[in-house]
Amino acid sequence: MTVRIRHITIDCADPYRLSLFWSAVTGYQEQPNDPNLPTHDQALISAPDGSAGLLFIRVPEPKTVKNRVHFDVQPLDATRDTEFERVLALGASLVGDFRRPDGTGWVIVADPEGNEFCIERSAAERGQ
Repeated sequence: MTVRIRHITIDCADPYRLSLFWSAVTGYQEQPNDPNLPTHDQALISAPDGSAGLLFIRVPEPKTVKNRVHFDVQPLDATRDTEFERVLALGASLVGDFRRPDGTGWVIVADPEGNEFCIERSAAERGQ
């Protein structure tokens, strides 16, 4: 037997705000027949290809420690550095910069609620 991951669930203080941030980062969209609203205790954004969606659930306690699980994202149509600048403009913050002079490496950023994720090089950059 096998399973398929249906949603990746993220505890947060403001599900609506995080759904907007991650929608802008990933291109995932809310369900047209069940839109996310600021007053809802959960917000779902779905992948266009039907793979696992992101589900944000309101919880009362704040994030207190480093994530045990995090996303590594790879730009599809930009460079790592361009994507880094884009997510900063969307509200992410720099956590750690592990880019190397030879162009390899990654950047660790945090979403607006402090959840860390890594931005890696694009496939085109890896092929160089």
